Amino acid sequence: MKRFYKTATAEQAGEGWQVLLDGKPMRTPAKEMLVVPTRRLAEAIAAEWNGQGEEVKPATMPLTQFASTTIDGVRNRRDLVVEAACAYAGSDLLCYRADHPQELADRQAAIWQPLLDWASARYGATLVPTAGIVHRQQDEAALTALRRAVEEYDDWRLCALQGAVGISGSLIVALALMDGRLTAEEVFAVSQLDESFQIEKWGEDAEAARRRAALRADLAATEAYLKLLAA
Repeated sequence: MKRFYKTATAEQAGEGWQVLLDGKPMRTPAKEMLVVPTRRLAEAIAAEWNGQGEEVKPATMPLTQFASTTIDGVRNRRDLVVEAACAYAGSDLLCYRADHPQELADRQAAIWQPLLDWASARYGATLVPTAGIVHRQQDEAALTALRRAVEEYDDWRLCALQGAVGISGSLIVALALMDGRLTAEEVFAVSQLDESFQIEKWGEDAEAARRRAALRADLAATEAYLKLLAA
């Protein structure tokens, strides 16, 4: 859409911060007031809007998208978001290992098992890996412990978790990002381990390269968003 404003600014609004376009408060797609919890996040969102050219391109404003999604898509259906994120725990990426080639299986064990061990120590949730694609039922107590961990996040961070789970295919990996156990770049490496292994053997086509670049960018934006929430 055409740029319809000159300047975006951030201003305190009660206990939060809002973004103004030419002095008028921004609203989300659902027409809710866009008020965020920290000044730095509001200023970063304003910077996204100030960085637009003659055309406003929402895809280039991930922080705005996170804030809008939290307000419109998480706040009023929190239980569904928690449920969707926790559903990954029963078939977490880290629990499904290759049975061949051995080189890939060894790499998965070396990189993925320490994260399962971390989750066991951090949350009291022990997930058991298996080889192949046959589903393995995980212990209900472990799944309950992971649900408790997810439920502890506020709406803003739950939105980030939801995105990280979808990108990585792993609740454990997403929790590790949230907890600071992994960086965004490490999340990419961990969750793309299988594909990276295949690329080493056979090369990478242009479409796969674009897709992986988009995933890496989304994870970097998620990490940036979390840091701005902590400000």
